Amino acid sequence: MTISYRKDPLVGSVKDILPVSIKLAPQNEYEPLWSELVRSYHYLGPGKMPGANLKYLVFSDGRPIAALSFRAASLKLGSRDSFIGWSDIQRKKHLNQVANNNRFLILPWVQVKNLGSYLLSQTSALLISDWLIYYHQELLLLESFVDPRYFQGTLYQAAGWIHVGKSLGYTRKGPRYEYHGNPKEVYLYSLKKDFRDIIGCQSRPADPSFLLERSKKLMLLNRINWNPDLVAELKIKPEEVEELSPLLLDFVEQFKDCFIRSEQFLNAIAYMKGLSGEKIVKTIETIAIAILGISKVRSMQHFFTGANWEVNKLVKRNQELLAAKISAPEGMFTLDSSEIAKKGKDSAGVGPQYCGSLGKIANCQSGVYLGYCSDKGYGLLGQQLYVTQPWFEPEHAERREKTRFPENLVFKTKIEIASELLEQAEKNSSFQGHWVGMDSTFGADSAFREAVGEKYYYLASVRSDTLLWTKVPQLFCPPYKGRGPRPKKMKPSPEPLPVAKIAQDSSLRWETINLGEGAKGPIIAQFTRLRVVEHKGGLPLSELWLLLRMNADGEIKYMLSNAPLEMPFEELVKASRMRWTIEQLFHEGKSYLGLDEYEMRSYPGWHRHMALVNVTMHFLLTVRLEFGVKITILPCPLPKN
Repeated sequence: MTISYRKDPLVGSVKDILPVSIKLAPQNEYEPLWSELVRSYHYLGPGKMPGANLKYLVFSDGRPIAALSFRAASLKLGSRDSFIGWSDIQRKKHLNQVANNNRFLILPWVQVKNLGSYLLSQTSALLISDWLIYYHQELLLLESFVDPRYFQGTLYQAAGWIHVGKSLGYTRKGPRYEYHGNPKEVYLYSLKKDFRDIIGCQSRPADPSFLLERSKKLMLLNRINWNPDLVAELKIKPEEVEELSPLLLDFVEQFKDCFIRSEQFLNAIAYMKGLSGEKIVKTIETIAIAILGISKVRSMQHFFTGANWEVNKLVKRNQELLAAKISAPEGMFTLDSSEIAKKGKDSAGVGPQYCGSLGKIANCQSGVYLGYCSDKGYGLLGQQLYVTQPWFEPEHAERREKTRFPENLVFKTKIEIASELLEQAEKNSSFQGHWVGMDSTFGADSAFREAVGEKYYYLASVRSDTLLWTKVPQLFCPPYKGRGPRPKKMKPSPEPLPVAKIAQDSSLRWETINLGEGAKGPIIAQFTRLRVVEHKGGLPLSELWLLLRMNADGEIKYMLSNAPLEMPFEELVKASRMRWTIEQLFHEGKSYLGLDEYEMRSYPGWHRHMALVNVTMHFLLTVRLEFGVKITILPCPLPKN
């Protein structure tokens, strides 16, 4: 059905077209005309408006000149919610007292100066009584989104609306949301001056300088968007993304006293947003330029290499706060190493060594990392750069000086570093737990496992050539052959077997276990366990559990545990899943947070970068907990980092 209406130009001022008539169009004779006009001349079209909504047509001298509509407000909108200052409970109670101006169309042949702000004010006044009649709610506020690609929001500003920030860069596609990267400007209008008193919002800080400083920081953080892939990984709703920047500011405030100067604190905030921000190369320079401006690049570089601030205090504070969130009696400390390939020779600790991500000896930096996992969540607690022994030889003194090695730094094996990291975490925080999980770098060292086993149950990955017995061997002294000294050294019988051969025994009973849902469906693996006797120096040591795990591709993982004989099979399987959370942290760090993208050569710079990555991971855990996202333990190992 085609509806006829005049399209001849209408020009002049507002007083030239008065009086105007504003008609409500809810399922009456005006609604088809409203739909026709909006479909033809509004870039979004009429769209669907589920829930509460009211539509208006504006006439002058009997001809339509404008169309507006209001609908129920957005469920969550970070900039709006921050401006109002309400709690989640208050928002749920009073959200139906906020309406969204979702369509505002002045017909293209109408050129009347100041008409937009005039109609917005007139319609808003009518809306108060109409909304009360139709929905029995007293409106307190109005909100609207303005697309900056097409409009500047001047009519809202002229009508007294307040710009409070940006919306999300998401659009709904059926039941899902997709990121399109075009956030809208958010404007609010208070219909009741005392709306905060009506809602019962907490009073804002009395110091206006605090609000100004916070506003400046939020503006800086909003210069780049959050990484949409990271948002998808977090599994938070699109409407919750705008709450991330205020939440980040509140979170980082807990670490403020770890920095000597306010500029250092600002650098830390900016760097963390850069790490978790949109897809840029996560280097000092790119982050500084994107958020703080090109003039701050040198300051950010100094922040990592030479500035006086307490990274150890930052690490300790992070551990304390993490412990309060995720520590549990059944928790597990996790130990692993991770390597980052490098091209040059001037970065601290770089050199030819085994690189797990490449699966071969390569020029790289290697770090020893300590994590923690429980059913409540997981995080990285600390790390230390592994520096190969050649770096400490006299001929490399100049390299050590250029990369700012601490004067008291001495060579330490990865085992020694791991022991210190675990000991420091025990002293610094209140983490509970009776497990330590470790990869084969540490699991291959029986002395280290024995030391850990004095305090904890361990679950240690071992290499396929690890020698074991499936039964306690008999010791015997070889017979004298008539020549040379008589044998004195006892030998075992039978000979031990490589664990890879033990795993091929056809008598083993494998149990198929569904470990959880992956991106492509259930993750299925097969497990079995058996008691074994450890081999060392040709002689048997203690009895242990050997846990075998066969993944869907046929790959078998070998794990030893000192857990007691009565330990349920299900507990060992659960421990194997917890062991892999540190791999998930490496995956998240390298995929989304620039853990491996830094470009800094100094020893302090490496540790400061890694510490801020750890704190950023802690923030992401806080986001998941804040928005009620279920914390899932990794169902299967990711590719080795």
